[in-house]
Amino acid sequence: MDVCAGASLRAVVTGAAGQDGSYLTELLRARGYDVITVDRGDVDLLDQAAVGGLLRDARPRELYHLAGTSFVPRSWESPLDDARIAVVGVTTLLEALREVDPAIRLFLASSAEIFGVPDEVPQSESTPFRPLTPYGAAKAYGNFLLAAYRHRYRLHASCGILFNHESPRRPLEFLPSKVAHGVAAIAAGRQQELVLGDLGAQRDWGYAPDYVEAMWSMLQQAEPDDYVVATGELHSVQELVEVAFAHVGLDWREHVRVDESLQRGQSAKLVGDASKARERLGWKPTVTFEQLVALLVDAAGGVGSTEPRKSGGAGFAGAGAE
Repeated sequence: MDVCAGASLRAVVTGAAGQDGSYLTELLRARGYDVITVDRGDVDLLDQAAVGGLLRDARPRELYHLAGTSFVPRSWESPLDDARIAVVGVTTLLEALREVDPAIRLFLASSAEIFGVPDEVPQSESTPFRPLTPYGAAKAYGNFLLAAYRHRYRLHASCGILFNHESPRRPLEFLPSKVAHGVAAIAAGRQQELVLGDLGAQRDWGYAPDYVEAMWSMLQQAEPDDYVVATGELHSVQELVEVAFAHVGLDWREHVRVDESLQRGQSAKLVGDASKARERLGWKPTVTFEQLVALLVDAAGGVGSTEPRKSGGAGFAGAGAE
């Protein structure tokens, strides 16, 4: 647990060591917050007494709950872990907050995986939940429970339904990071090919620091609510690969090999409609898809600055993150 003293506002961030947690901590501190960061081993987030003790000691104005797993395929390997963290953990947190200080403003990180294979494209806050993974089902539970507590106890609790968002801080198991590191290695002559699965799979990929800006904005509103946070653009894995290789002056077709055993059958077109966030929060993405890919490749290769030029909007300009 880490505390930055001497600020006028105070916030607790769980999962602070992760991609989103690290960017959010930087954003809050840049805005004058006293930030208490909670990582694995600091506090048992399944223990209501321990969480209550944290809240009593910290006395935060805001609580950002980002702790949990984020690599969806792994949830089939450890579904009980996902249930404990996202179901029991969220319930524990809400009960502790209600008991200690219902005035604390809460942000809960959710995921586009709650939509599963949706009937409508794009997806908005009103799209029915149809999760198809333990991860998605656990996240959907969190959405429902937060809404129930918000209604019953009048909590200022908001949920961000976050579509895919990337940065140089993502582990290699995430596809954009794998591609970026592979392309950088090929450009440097350290490897010859990049092995991938389904090139036709599509996703809505954004830039993580933009997304933590939306998290903060939700807790500055007079009334709590749930918001989709997304770019609204679908891009295929092949597009990702083409842009990445073009950035280093190479033809992707000479270096990419498709291995069908790596395909996961991800046919869902998960693309978000963030109209509500744009209208109510004044939020919009500040980094384009092409800028994001170039940023990831440059960071993987240790080339130049890892900061793209922003295209305007409400993004956090002091950053270095389902």
